[in-house]
Amino acid sequence: MRLPPRWVRRIVLGPLVVALALFAVTTIPLWLLLAAAAAPLLPGRLRLLRLLWIVVVYLVWDAIALITLFTLWLASGFGWKVRSPAFQRAHYVLTGRFLRALFWQGRWALRVNIDVVGTDPDTAAPGRPEVVLCRHAGPGDSFILIQALVNWYHREPRIVLKDTLQWDPAIDVMLNRLPNRFIAPGRTAGDSIEAQIGHLATGLDDNDVLVIFPEGGNFTPRRRIRAIERLRARGHVEMAARAERMRNVLAPQPGGMLAALDAAPDAGVIFVAHTGLDRMLTVADIWRELPMDKRLVMRFWSVPPEEVPADREERIAWLYDWWARIDKWIETYRV
Repeated sequence: MRLPPRWVRRIVLGPLVVALALFAVTTIPLWLLLAAAAAPLLPGRLRLLRLLWIVVVYLVWDAIALITLFTLWLASGFGWKVRSPAFQRAHYVLTGRFLRALFWQGRWALRVNIDVVGTDPDTAAPGRPEVVLCRHAGPGDSFILIQALVNWYHREPRIVLKDTLQWDPAIDVMLNRLPNRFIAPGRTAGDSIEAQIGHLATGLDDNDVLVIFPEGGNFTPRRRIRAIERLRARGHVEMAARAERMRNVLAPQPGGMLAALDAAPDAGVIFVAHTGLDRMLTVADIWRELPMDKRLVMRFWSVPPEEVPADREERIAWLYDWWARIDKWIETYRV
């Protein structure tokens, strides 16, 4: 479904979410009673109650975020100074606090534990910007990565995201006030996606990270096959053969990484892999897994800028080498 214009999202979707949250909070006893009555009819451990709780919590979370963001907009002079350093920092702090609250509830209701193994991303030299290249698989993995970067490692991320995420009013308002890029593959007007990523990577400072998902979407077996077929159709026979040997990841698209490294030559590179949510590919999969009782394992590898290849073709081969390494790591740690 095509994303509505910004004025519709601000005037219609935002207030609608606040109204829905108010309705959910004032009628929650009724919904809990109905869910409790239906729970014995459904398999699993209180799946319906857990799902209802998460939906209500998310609605309230979204509404409170929107009200807080509106207050910041007023305080900034009706948006006049909203992009000043002080208000940008305030938005990053707010992002961290709201993500922390959301993950606290998620871990309690869904029983998800997150373990980080291997290299801490901040073992890199102090004061150095980073380009983060992460695999994409499972519901909420991008939220988990941003939560880690903001709250665990005190970084300020610039993120390349799909434009459809702007259907969520809080994400829409928050991330459009910060230096991020929402992209619509196949529907990009003006500058190319690579040019937008290069612009976003320009001027990274000591606590900035640029976050890219080179696969372009969540892993599914069907997308994996389509990605390999696209490579063959474009004449990239060797890359297609390499992608075919990787069973757990999609073929990475190097354009965004190349643009980022050209724009930020002093940045290090952090590769991120994770496993634990891989098999939740559909709504039915997510329903079946509730409560998740999952152990999500994340692995960071930090590469200093002096070890990043300088040549374009070498960088593409290097990216595929790392993606093959991530593929093998997933096979080892898959839970």
